[in-house]
Amino acid sequence: MRQSCGRKCLVDARGQRRMGRLIQADRRATLTEITTRYNRGMEQSICEATTCTTLRRMGYNSRRPHRVPLISTTNRKKRLQFARAHQNWTVEDWKNVAWSDESRFLLRHSDGRVRIWRKQNENMDPSCLVTTVQAGGGGVMVWGMFSWHTLGPLVPIGHRLNATDYLSIVSDHVHPFMTTMYPSSDGYFQQDNAPCHKAPIISNWFLEHDNEFTVLQWPHSHQISTQ
Repeated sequence: MRQSCGRKCLVDARGQRRMGRLIQADRRATLTEITTRYNRGMEQSICEATTCTTLRRMGYNSRRPHRVPLISTTNRKKRLQFARAHQNWTVEDWKNVAWSDESRFLLRHSDGRVRIWRKQNENMDPSCLVTTVQAGGGGVMVWGMFSWHTLGPLVPIGHRLNATDYLSIVSDHVHPFMTTMYPSSDGYFQQDNAPCHKAPIISNWFLEHDNEFTVLQWPHSHQISTQ
């Protein structure tokens, strides 16, 4: 058989394993940094072009990381408990849930040009993600709710939401929505654990109306905006 011709690959299987470990240790490393770290202690050095070619041969590409919420270990456990408690709920069960939240819509958004090295199937690997927190900066805040059946009201919030303001939203918007959509009192109202949601006046109001609908026990604490 005729032997294959062409230049011998400068990075053999052992070198690829070494380069793979460098990627695993620092997903955000640049080509220059990867090449420099790879060449340390090696008899034969390689250039950045060889590093790039090798990484692509190994299946790595430089891509923007997925942005995901920052979740603590405690909240991860609570979410798992919530998932297990509701794993047998059917679609019909979830149709009885009305979802709500406050959202801030930014007038402008800043996203740093962070890039990482990953393979095609590593897009959700923890080392390939960039954590985010709730948005900050100039914008408009609104509160809204929806269910399987229909969209609920959208309420502008002119300032930071406190317990008194939230009580007005609950009584003026949540209550008529729940009693209209779930007249058999089999509806669940979802809210996160923001401080104003868990205030005594809010908890007492829900207790007074627990014969009309149920407040879904939410698994994790409210995420504080820090941007």
